[in-house]
Amino acid sequence: MTESAYRKMLADVCVMLYDRKLTVSAGGNMSVRLDDKHILITPSGRNKGLIGPDDMVKVTMTGKTVGNGRPSIETGIHLALYKKNKEVNAVVHCHPLCCTIVAVRGEALRTDLTPEGVLLLGDVPTIGYFTPGTKGLADAVAACSDSKAILMERHGALTQGRTLEEAYNRMEELEFQAGLHIASGDVDGIPDDEKKRILGVLK
Repeated sequence: MTESAYRKMLADVCVMLYDRKLTVSAGGNMSVRLDDKHILITPSGRNKGLIGPDDMVKVTMTGKTVGNGRPSIETGIHLALYKKNKEVNAVVHCHPLCCTIVAVRGEALRTDLTPEGVLLLGDVPTIGYFTPGTKGLADAVAACSDSKAILMERHGALTQGRTLEEAYNRMEELEFQAGLHIASGDVDGIPDDEKKRILGVLK
């Protein structure tokens, strides 16, 4: 796939996230891996509902900007995940309302209430609060790099995937599970033996 195609795909995903109210205004940042040495990431301060292919910023795996544009302040967390996981080709960070409520409360998100939560997300850790854009936050995210999704205290949610579609789908599912977590209260989750059955049958 060409860089132009990746630019358009990333812009389309940004607009989808905005339209689904998974991100608001200039909040959040999204990226896709171009090759072993470069990623495309959303620019700093741009409304995701208005963003276009030419707005995306090309960045090296060492964090150097290639060409024009100012990359997201959170470029470090994206690069941290790409470096840890060679199979990851897309990262989505948003501030969805229900995910952020759970993250503000500092709660452990329940994803064992439905088969989809078990299959698509698995265990979702919540990392403690770090100032946005700092190495401390990037290091904390990197320490959870085996997780499909991560909540960040007072800072929203993050998903990663082999494709942009997979990373997007995980974010949408994560917000659904967070809403279910908030609404359902103290209920039993799916038993461990059934979780194993779900993962064995549906993988």
